[in-house]
Amino acid sequence: MVRAGFRMIVESQRDMKVAGEAADGQEAIDLVGREKPDVVLMDVRMPRLDGIAATRQIVSATRVVILTTFELDEYVFDALAAGASAFLLKAAPPEDLIKAIRVVAQGDALLAPSVTKRLIEEFAKRPEPTNKKPKELQTLTEREQEVLKEVARGLTNAEIATKLHVSETTVKTHVAHLLDKLELRDRVQAVILAYEAGLVG
Repeated sequence: MVRAGFRMIVESQRDMKVAGEAADGQEAIDLVGREKPDVVLMDVRMPRLDGIAATRQIVSATRVVILTTFELDEYVFDALAAGASAFLLKAAPPEDLIKAIRVVAQGDALLAPSVTKRLIEEFAKRPEPTNKKPKELQTLTEREQEVLKEVARGLTNAEIATKLHVSETTVKTHVAHLLDKLELRDRVQAVILAYEAGLVG
C-alpha cells in the first residue's frame, strides 16, 4: 500500500517514471542493476536485507533517498554514512517527496535541519575527533573551508550566502569546488568529513 502511494505520487509528475518496485533490500539491488534508475526511494527496515546494507551496495550506481517513519530514527546516521543523499519522513507531504527526488537527481543532497541536528548529536556522543585532517583539506582555500564549516552546521546555500555576504551562486561554486577537491559525492559526505576531521564541534 505504501509503495502504491509513492508510485502514484511519482507518476503524477510528467517528467518522472517509476522504473520498478522491490519488496526488500536484495530485490532493490537486483532492480538497480537491471533498470539503472536515477534515484531510489529506500526504506530502512526491510526483510532479507535492510535499507542501510542495500544503500551501501548501490550508491555508486544511483542516488538514494531514505524514507523512514521516525524523524530521529536510530539509523539516520548509518543511512547517511552509507551514502544516502536525502532523508525523508514517510508522512511528509507529496510535494516534499517530489522535491527530494528532484534535488537528489540534480546531484545535491537534502538534509533537513532535524537530520543535521541528529548528525551533530551522533558525533557529540563519540570520543574526541582524532583531528585527522586529510591532506585534501589543506588544498581548500580559506573561503572554501569557511563554507565547508557552514555546510556542516546544516546551513543552506542561501543562509551561507547571507552569513558570508556573498551571492548564492558564489556559495554554490565554492561548494562544487570543495566537493571536487575532497572527492566527495555530496553535502552529506561533506558534513561527515567535517566532523570526523574536527573542523566543527
